[in-house]
Amino acid sequence: MGLVPEAEEQIAALGQRILCEVKAEADQSEVSALDGRMDKALGPLWHKKDRDKGLIPVRLRNIDQESKWSKSGYRGWVQGSRLLLQGLVFPEPVPLAAFWRPNNEHEARIAGVALGSRALKVTDVLLGDETFGAGDFPQLYAEAGGWVLTPKPLPEERRSWKDDLYDYRKQTIELLFQRIIQAAGLKECQVKGEGRNGAYVLASVWLYQICFLANYRAGKPLAYIKDHLDCARWRISSG
Repeated sequence: MGLVPEAEEQIAALGQRILCEVKAEADQSEVSALDGRMDKALGPLWHKKDRDKGLIPVRLRNIDQESKWSKSGYRGWVQGSRLLLQGLVFPEPVPLAAFWRPNNEHEARIAGVALGSRALKVTDVLLGDETFGAGDFPQLYAEAGGWVLTPKPLPEERRSWKDDLYDYRKQTIELLFQRIIQAAGLKECQVKGEGRNGAYVLASVWLYQICFLANYRAGKPLAYIKDHLDCARWRISSG
């Protein structure tokens, strides 16, 4: 796990640089979005009843014993680890901070700890799902100088500017996860062990940041990330 804290620090440092350099339009506030994703562990499933007893069935091989079970509304139960990602909303989605944690750790708790250590960025507005609207996280973020916008305060009877702003969550942080997955091939964990997986995934996030910032400085399309990586792979394979 030694590489995980260092990788998170590098991502946070580059995220701060991105915040300083990459500016939204004059009529846009500084907005970020926060979301988590479960990364499926490599290897067979180790069911809870056997985990609780510390038993590995005889025919079960190559289990990632450091993986954990967790459940989401759209993916169901997943055995693996969790990536919590904060991304900039305007002018284009890009990672600002990332945290690799056990799959069964609550996302709002991860965010609260990261906020306390100043690894989580404080922007004018932070878009998040219902997970981040519960508990003391909204208050902690407000005390730090930002505002957490979740579906909870959105009016049910009529649409307002809050709904329009919250809609950017799906267009940014959810899109950003897909772009990172496609660029780095992260549909599931590539190795076993929480630390090694974390280093691999976080390095991919950091690489995405580097390519994004290079595009921004060169005046190139900001979403052209996979092109950089494909070009690098081609050069390596032909060398």
